[in-house]
Amino acid sequence: MSEVLLVTGMSGAGRSTVSAALEDIGWFVIDNLPLELIVRVGELASAGSLDYAGVAFIVGRSGRVQPDALLAVEKELQHMHENAKILFLDAPDDVLISRFEGNRRRHPFPAPTLADSIAGERALLQSIRDAADLVFDTGSINTNQLRSRIVETFTELNSMDSLRVSLVSFGYSNGIPRDVDLVFDCRFLPNPHWVEELRPLSGLDEAVANYVLEQEPAQHFLHDVVQLLEWQIPAFAKEGKSYLSVAIGCTGGRHRSVAIAEEIRRRLHIKNAVFHRDIAR
Repeated sequence: MSEVLLVTGMSGAGRSTVSAALEDIGWFVIDNLPLELIVRVGELASAGSLDYAGVAFIVGRSGRVQPDALLAVEKELQHMHENAKILFLDAPDDVLISRFEGNRRRHPFPAPTLADSIAGERALLQSIRDAADLVFDTGSINTNQLRSRIVETFTELNSMDSLRVSLVSFGYSNGIPRDVDLVFDCRFLPNPHWVEELRPLSGLDEAVANYVLEQEPAQHFLHDVVQLLEWQIPAFAKEGKSYLSVAIGCTGGRHRSVAIAEEIRRRLHIKNAVFHRDIAR
């Protein structure tokens, strides 16, 4: 099989959505299997001829995760699958509180208040988050956007072979994504928002893309960013990094960052789509 993934994280951060999204792109997803059985199942999967894009174990959905045990399981899986990874799902405390209050579920971490439960779980899982190969912050995105991120991240490898590179466009007015590795700011470019006929369009529209990309500063910026990434990406891959998330930001996340991110994708020959976080806001 191509990949083995342990999916865990904060309760309420989106494990159900990730599980469904992985199944949709051809993964074999196993939910809530006891940790002591995950390695055995991993052995059976590696010995068989299952025609799946990968195998994902959804861990800790209905109860507390033991960090030392989970990290030990990952190490055992890596002996069988060198590409066994941990995906950690996170979200700010206020978002998690809102989600639990909205669906009236009881938090699995026992504590006097919901806020105490979230704080206790966060402290418990910190070592897993620190060791995770990939962290998704789901606080600023909805369910459909999270599904899109999963699809864009795990559907296919880009031309950089062993390293998956994902691009995110965003608006600074909505906050910098907390789950990216590199951030580039293109707010210095002329803003199509102030051109009346371009304002209702987005960076995916040819008129906006042409307006942004035909500016000399944009070409200078693209040249420098692409040149930087062309030597950084192989360097990250050589050091064993499996995922690299690159964010491009403008003021609102609808025009300049979208056009620039799409052009970076084209120049680097990245196959997966760009995740445009704020394009519809």
